[in-house]
Amino acid sequence: MHRLAANGANIPAIGLGTWTLKDEAGSRLVAGAIRAGYRHVDTAASYGNEEAVGAGIRASGVARDEIFLTTKVWPSDISAGDLQRSIEASLKRLGVDAVDLALIHWPSKTVPLAESVAALDEVKDRGLARNIGVSNFTVAMVDEAARLSRHKLACNQVEYHPYLNQDRVLFACRKHGMALVSYCPLARNSDLFGEVAVKAAAKRHGLTPAQVVLRWHVQQQGVAAIPRSSNPQRIAQNLRVSDFALNATEMSAISDLRSRGYRICDFDFSPEWDAA
Repeated sequence: MHRLAANGANIPAIGLGTWTLKDEAGSRLVAGAIRAGYRHVDTAASYGNEEAVGAGIRASGVARDEIFLTTKVWPSDISAGDLQRSIEASLKRLGVDAVDLALIHWPSKTVPLAESVAALDEVKDRGLARNIGVSNFTVAMVDEAARLSRHKLACNQVEYHPYLNQDRVLFACRKHGMALVSYCPLARNSDLFGEVAVKAAAKRHGLTPAQVVLRWHVQQQGVAAIPRSSNPQRIAQNLRVSDFALNATEMSAISDLRSRGYRICDFDFSPEWDAA
């Protein structure tokens, strides 16, 4: 799997999302994914599974420095001092000295962004995270965070899939040398896999609809994806998207689905999203 060079970070284009993967079963899935070839694992303090993720990494038998590990800080903990303590607690739960990427999980409506970014900078200064970035930031927020930070930001992790146009955010990330990391990349609980554009490409390449959609993601400049699954077979399949390519017609047909404007993660604390 290719990697994205993003302001000093070297991010594998396919990672394992771990939301809802908990306890011993979660550890087994993480360990199995790493043995299957994953080198990018994503978690967060709010997932309540950092202990399980850390145990899975250790059980995999793969050296820690081969794994690109991301965690995130919940918006209630992104004020000065709280953010640093949250990362320290995450490291303890994960059983590691540093993560490869620390993110502000969601922007706060009460904590000034300058304060949060300064705290994030200190996390990198202290070596608690090798790279820093943001998640669920709009274009204006990406621009402001990039301006405020003393360190270049590695990514903006956002919901992105063929039912949601994120061109404006993607272009902002590219402008700042950042990657866009797609969560919910397969548009869970939707009929995406039944779309003609997806089914036709899957049939042509002899692959699953999920593999086609993940290939659509990583074939775009500067885009990585972190699919989540609790099925070991599907976890392994999701990684196998580097030995084929979608042609321009297939890419365009899948991209045309974005007019649906389907957003999964939209909460009362969400920012005012960018118009498509």
